[in-house]
Amino acid sequence: MNHHIGTLRSAASAPQMARAVATPELVGQHPLLEQVRSLVRKIARTDVTVLVQGESGTGKEVIARMLHAASRRADQPFVAVNCGAIPAELLESEMFGHLRGSFTGAIGSRVGMFQLAHRGTIFLDEISEMSPALQVKLLRVLQEREVRPVGSDRVVQIDVRVIAATNKDLEQEVAAGRFREDLYYRLNVVPMSLPPLRERRSDIPLLVEHFLTKLTERHGREAMRLTDEAMVHLWEHAWPGNVRQLENLVERLVVLSDNAVVDELDLPASMRVFITRTALPDVTVADSGVDLNAVVEEFENGLISKAMRRTQGNKQAAATLLGVNRTTLVAKLRRRGDAFSLLAPTFA
Repeated sequence: MNHHIGTLRSAASAPQMARAVATPELVGQHPLLEQVRSLVRKIARTDVTVLVQGESGTGKEVIARMLHAASRRADQPFVAVNCGAIPAELLESEMFGHLRGSFTGAIGSRVGMFQLAHRGTIFLDEISEMSPALQVKLLRVLQEREVRPVGSDRVVQIDVRVIAATNKDLEQEVAAGRFREDLYYRLNVVPMSLPPLRERRSDIPLLVEHFLTKLTERHGREAMRLTDEAMVHLWEHAWPGNVRQLENLVERLVVLSDNAVVDELDLPASMRVFITRTALPDVTVADSGVDLNAVVEEFENGLISKAMRRTQGNKQAAATLLGVNRTTLVAKLRRRGDAFSLLAPTFA
């Protein structure tokens, strides 16, 4: 059996066989991210199957690489397969391999990704895009730990750790009949969910700094930074493409900006939000009079609260929104400690 694997591997390309995996990094300090890191630490050195769910661009492959790098298989191959990027009629051959002449165009034997990942980790990205027919075959592979190359009457034993990922809700896909329920339960041994960037906006400054450091070095640029005003605009953006979209934006700024300091005018127009002044509340002056100081303080408290919530507790960004310096805002927060006691965890 091992001889059979060796024969097939002779047809594999060098990039597929490469075992050097860059050290993965999950940047951010948000509590949701800390939960993910904690789970990674718990299961990394096991062979348990993991299902990572999250929107496109949230870092699902980063998680898979972290699991592999911290596992007992770290010095073995890490093989990633994008099930949505390979035509359905070719995906079986890509995953399980084929023999020469097994179908039209098969001019040579090809080793499959599962065999390339032998003793290592295979990452099945966008697993929800796999056809029903191939789902059946994958289920058998996971159950029996063996693959049958297309056109072969022999099976090949494999030893792999499986990590799957999807940007869809697989429970909904199962309910709609688009994904096999038995395969879902086989994959969903340990579920892991990655939050979208809009739910951890407090990590945006850290991510920007990380990408600026990496990309200025890659493109031979001097150190760069974003102004507070530019950062506020990034904070307000919805980020439908998540962390990947942010990285692409930073690379664009690094390549195109003429200055080491990037301000809001350097950002794409679609990312520049316009922050309007909050309208004054409609306060009635009764015959008995009104407590002007109390009304002003209540209005100011409301503005500070909104700014802090909008920036998820980042005092510098909130101060920029309010048009004051950070020292002034911190002093106001301290004086109003009781008024903001319910929001204390946010402002920590």
